[in-house]
Amino acid sequence: MEEEKSSKKSRCYGCDVFLFPSKTRIYRYQYPKSQLVSHSVFSESLIQVMNQSHFTNGILLLQLNVTMASHTSDPNFLKSFWIPNHVLVPASEVDDSVVDPDGPKSPVLVFVNSKSGGLLGGDLLKTYRALLNEHQVFDLGAEAPDKVLSRIYANLENLKLQDDQFAIRTMEKLKLIVAGGDGTAGWLLGVVCDLKLSHPPPIATVPLGTGNNLPFAFGWGKKNPGTDEQSVKSFLDQVMKAKEMKIDNWHILMRMRAPKQGTCDPIAPLELPHSLHAFHRVSEADELNMEGYHTFRGGFWNYFSMGMDAQVSYAFHSERKLHPEKFKNQLVNQSTYAKLGCTQGWFFAPLFHPPSRNMAHLTKVKIMKTHHWEDLRIPSSIRSIVCLNLPSFSGGLNPWGTPNRKKRNERDLTPPYVDDGLLEVVGFRDAWHGLVLLAPNGHGTRLAQAHRIRFEFHKGAADHTFMRIDGEPWKQPLPADDDTVLVEISHHGQVNMLATHDSRAKSVNDPSSPYHNDVEEDDSDDEESKADEFRKFGAADTFKIPDEIDLAHLS
Repeated sequence: MEEEKSSKKSRCYGCDVFLFPSKTRIYRYQYPKSQLVSHSVFSESLIQVMNQSHFTNGILLLQLNVTMASHTSDPNFLKSFWIPNHVLVPASEVDDSVVDPDGPKSPVLVFVNSKSGGLLGGDLLKTYRALLNEHQVFDLGAEAPDKVLSRIYANLENLKLQDDQFAIRTMEKLKLIVAGGDGTAGWLLGVVCDLKLSHPPPIATVPLGTGNNLPFAFGWGKKNPGTDEQSVKSFLDQVMKAKEMKIDNWHILMRMRAPKQGTCDPIAPLELPHSLHAFHRVSEADELNMEGYHTFRGGFWNYFSMGMDAQVSYAFHSERKLHPEKFKNQLVNQSTYAKLGCTQGWFFAPLFHPPSRNMAHLTKVKIMKTHHWEDLRIPSSIRSIVCLNLPSFSGGLNPWGTPNRKKRNERDLTPPYVDDGLLEVVGFRDAWHGLVLLAPNGHGTRLAQAHRIRFEFHKGAADHTFMRIDGEPWKQPLPADDDTVLVEISHHGQVNMLATHDSRAKSVNDPSSPYHNDVEEDDSDDEESKADEFRKFGAADTFKIPDEIDLAHLS
């Protein structure tokens, strides 16, 4: 047929799909009759049979005209997420007109960082409040999540004692949505862990930051979302269908000698990442406290890094703090980040970065794999170390990759699951080395997999370094005398995330998301040739500053 010649053909569920200018979809199926009706492509669709052929060897040949029915436009769709006031606000009266005895299908609490994503955070906050009960949508700039969740869960427990079945089912099915950057997501994850709930709610993340590594790892994308009602409804629909996935929590402890009388605190409180609410100095009564030392503790879920990558991130965050008006959209943010990578010398590290700042000169690294500590050798060229929990770093790149069978056997490596109690430790020489990640099977220098990691910093040529946790950087002073700064990372339980079918994160306990262990990669551990290739052709488009961006206005 004539119209078919101008159509676009693609593959879908084993059938030929023709997309016409009118957006009509014609499905030509060869499918067993017994399974045709239950096939997933027909769910939530209005189907009209246009032409039917005959059976051949039990196979039904069909041509179907399928018009997709948007169930999110159903007036009852939002009721699945709605939480009434008597659950959210203590001492509120029960409104029987909005209370379903069976409880909501997928109740949600929404936390939005209104300052994230330029103007997007504020717009998203308004849309969620327009669609849902405004008391179940919270602005993180106005109210801290620990206070919100403590209040709501206390009320839920009280209603549970009164045998309120709606409240009981809400507690069982409750999900959290957090819209912001990786630091905001980490803030909510930490709060949920600290509450020590009997049934902690799983968390879905809306990408409103610059890197958006957490949302990308679990299939929520990395581009800033639409803020209109239909976009929000589509996201809610994804939340309803998402599966729960446990991920490891990682505890970080940092200890340094207390300053002498009259000297300043080694880390000013404002220097620490604001999202690391738990990253505070422990009290004198805390078992981790050591007399004569300041001890800080915190946690992360995606990565801990130190070195030049954290230095560039620190420069970006400092610039954004000084000139927030320049950081109104994701494109400008990423372009500014690329520019700072150049000005900080990350692309030309041997020229701008003295050897004394390389990781092997700054720190001694120990790892624990089988109940005993062992030294980890760091190549002298490594200028950045990343301790990775999720397969998403620096805007969705995977520094560890998937080692082939030969390498796994030789080095006792395992596939990188997010709930296996192991961190992947990766090193980078410079930004060119990082660009290798854009190549098929590209990866950084795989240093180790470990249950615990210890970094010891002694007096040296450098008086500081830069560290970063889940996208939040800080400047870390190093010893000026014979003292030691200690950073130790250890496993600390798990938390629940929500993952879509596009999730890159893999669970060791989920048979539906195994790694393809037999995928072969280049056996060579020498990434120098790959880095040279990127130098030859210039940085990939992802790292280039767009022509339409005037760099003069970004400085």
